[in-house]
Amino acid sequence: MTTAPTRTDWLAAHRERLDGALAAIRSRGYYSAFPESPSPRVYGETAADDGRAAFEAHRGTSYPLETPGSNGTVTTEQSPYGIQLDIQYPRTVEEGLDELLAAAKKGMSDWRKAGIDTRVGVTLEILDRLHKRVFELANAVQHTSGQAFVMAFQAGGAHALDRALEAIAYASEEMNRYPAEAVWEKPAKGDPIRLEKNFTVVGRGVALVIGCNTFPTWNSWPGLFASLVTGNAVVVKPHPLAVLPLAITVEVAREVLAEGGFDPNLVTLAAEHVGDGLAKPLALRPEVKVIDFTGGSEFGEWLEQNATQAEVFTEKAGVNAVLIDSTDSFKALCNNLAFTLSLYSGQMCTTTQNLFIPADGVETDEGHKSFDEVGAGIANSISKLLGDDARAVELLGGIVNQAVVSRLELAPEYGDVVLQSRGIKHPAYEDAVVRTPLLVAIDGKDEEVYGRECFGPVSFLVRTADTDESIDLFRKTVGEGGAMTAGVYSTDPATLEKVREAALEVGVALSENLTGQVFVNQSAAFSDFHGTGANPAANATYTDGAYVASRFRVIQSRRHA
Repeated sequence: MTTAPTRTDWLAAHRERLDGALAAIRSRGYYSAFPESPSPRVYGETAADDGRAAFEAHRGTSYPLETPGSNGTVTTEQSPYGIQLDIQYPRTVEEGLDELLAAAKKGMSDWRKAGIDTRVGVTLEILDRLHKRVFELANAVQHTSGQAFVMAFQAGGAHALDRALEAIAYASEEMNRYPAEAVWEKPAKGDPIRLEKNFTVVGRGVALVIGCNTFPTWNSWPGLFASLVTGNAVVVKPHPLAVLPLAITVEVAREVLAEGGFDPNLVTLAAEHVGDGLAKPLALRPEVKVIDFTGGSEFGEWLEQNATQAEVFTEKAGVNAVLIDSTDSFKALCNNLAFTLSLYSGQMCTTTQNLFIPADGVETDEGHKSFDEVGAGIANSISKLLGDDARAVELLGGIVNQAVVSRLELAPEYGDVVLQSRGIKHPAYEDAVVRTPLLVAIDGKDEEVYGRECFGPVSFLVRTADTDESIDLFRKTVGEGGAMTAGVYSTDPATLEKVREAALEVGVALSENLTGQVFVNQSAAFSDFHGTGANPAANATYTDGAYVASRFRVIQSRRHA
C-alpha cells in the first residue's frame, strides 16, 4: 500500500511539474501539465462515470464544509441545464466577519514560518488532488456556468489547473529572487563592518477572491493560489450561482493544509444569499490586504476606488474587436470567426463583440466582397457550424442567466439583423436555455451601441468609411471601454503595422489573420498573457511577475556578525 507524500516531500513529488512550468514561462513555448482531453485512454475507463457519480452525490445534500462565523445555510445555485442541485452551504453573514477573519489570520504565522519551499509544495499538492477530481469539477462547472461538458472539463479543469500552476511558478520565482540570509561586509579602518541579515517573505494579510458565474475556477484559481503560496490566508467568496466548483476547491485545500500540519482555516468559503451584498463589507475590512475580482466594470471600479487598504486585481468588462481589411482565405476567416462567436454562446470575456468592416467591402482570395457579403459569409459559416442541433449544443452550452437572454432579445433593435438568433432544444436537458449567435449590422456613428459591452451571443458588424476609420474606432472604443482581445485580418503589411501600433497604444493583445484551429478568444497558459492590465478591461494579467509580487513583502532583520 502506497502512502501520500508528507509535507516535507510534496515539493519533491511535484518538482518535475514545477520545473516544466518555470521553463515554459521563460521560453513562452507550449507546455501543459494537465491533459485537456477527457478521453478514457488518458484518464482511465471509469474516470468519467466516477466523476459524474461524485457530482451527483452532492445534489440535495449539505456540503461538508465549516466556515467560522457562519449562520445557517444557503441554497442558491440553478443549473442552466435545468436540473435541480439543491446543495446547502454554510452561510456567511456580515455579523460573522470578525470571527471568520480572525480564524483566517490565526494560521498565518505558522504558514509564514514554514518557508517558501513548503508553501510551494503544499499548493502543488492541492493542484494534484484537484486534478484527481477533474471530472467531478467539470460536472460542477457545467451545471453552474452552463458550459458544455468538454469545455467545462478543459476550461474549468485542465486549463484552470495550468493557470493556477502558472501563478505558483511565478510566485516561486519572485519569492526566491532574494536570498534568505546574507553576510554584509563594508571595508573600514581596522576590521570591516560585518552584519548578518535575514530576508523573510511575509504575506500581506487576508486575501479575498470574488468568484464569477461563467468561469468559477479558471478566473478564481490564479489569484487564490498566488495569494496562498505567498503566505496569505484566502477567503473565497463564490458567485451565488456558481458555488460548487469553489466549494470543492476549498475542501481540497483545507484537506491538504490539515494533513501538512497547518490550520485549514487558511482557506475558507464565504457563501451568501443572492442579494446579500457580502462582497462590499468583506472588501473593506482592514484585515483584507489582497482582492481578486472577476465581473462587471461597475463593481470592479468600486473595488479599485474604495478598497484602498488592499492590492486589488480586477478583470472587468470590455469591447473586444476584430478589424477586417482583406484576407487571402475568406472561407477560413469566416469559419474561424464562426467558432469564435459560437463558443459558449459568446459568454466569455474574450469573445469578439465588434467586427469593423469597411462600407465598400474587402479584397479576398474569392474576389471583392461587399460589406453585406462579408456579413453573409460569417453568418453562413455560423449556420453551417451549428446546423446540427446535437453538435451545436456541445459548442454553445447553456445561457448562464436571464440577464443574457434579456440583452439578446433587445439587441435586434440596434440595427439590421444579419443573422437571427434561434433557440435549440438540448437533447439531454429539456429545460436548458440554448441560443445561437445574433449578428447585427450598425453604422460606425452608433458608438453608443457598440462602445459598451453587450455580454452574450451578440456581435455587431460595424460599417466604417474605410480601414483607417476602423483603426480609429478600434483605438477609441478599446481605449475608453477596454478589451481583453483584439484581432485583425489583412494581407497588407502596412495595415498590419498600423493595427499593431494601435493595439500597443491601447494596451490590448492582438491576434493576426487567424484562419486555423487557434481562436482569438482562447489563450494558452505559460505562453499567452490573459489580459494586459494596460486598458480599462483589467488592471492585471494572468500571469506575470507583477501579478504575484505585490501579494507579499520581504522583511529583513540584521545584527552584528
